[in-house]
Amino acid sequence: MAEKDNKKIRTKSKLREYIEIIVTAVILALIVRTFIVQSYHIPSESMKDTLLKGDFLFANKFIYGAKIPFVNWRLPVVREPRRGDVVIFKWPKDKKTDYIKRCIALEGEVIEIKDKTVSIDGKKLDEDYTKYIRGGLNDYGPYRVPEGYIFVLGDNRDNSYDSRFWGPLDKKLLRGEALFLYFSIDYKKHWPRFSRIGDLIK
Repeated sequence: MAEKDNKKIRTKSKLREYIEIIVTAVILALIVRTFIVQSYHIPSESMKDTLLKGDFLFANKFIYGAKIPFVNWRLPVVREPRRGDVVIFKWPKDKKTDYIKRCIALEGEVIEIKDKTVSIDGKKLDEDYTKYIRGGLNDYGPYRVPEGYIFVLGDNRDNSYDSRFWGPLDKKLLRGEALFLYFSIDYKKHWPRFSRIGDLIK
């Protein structure tokens, strides 16, 4: 009888141990996803060739101050956005849809686009990451970015719905900085792009 009781106790202890391990793993995964790193999928060509449709990436969520769920609070900012950062954010029009673009101008700076050339405070930017397919919106500004905002553009300038159309981005809507690709698939060929896996995003 005592032996059966001991077996029951050991079984319950094992079950409890497994439950504790699973619960701990779930909690840690939620913490990581909420405050540290999150995965994103690229559904469009607005950042081509930096990011392609079918790319999957990890983003650093805490660098701009991760948002705390269910309350209007954020963790302290590690650093402010810099020109050239590829940023993930909530689209200002609905504050729900995830967008990804490149930070081009910072608060207080004057941005102007003429003949597909971007100038910040009168100084032309050297942008080796941009892509043009057709005419598109060639001229914009001059426009001074308000305090608390940044100006974002897609690298594929002729195929990007960005700050030229819906205005500057409130920094409170930032969700993270793109880090690297962990997977990529060519939907037309139905085959992974192995050469892109592990690429840093810059």
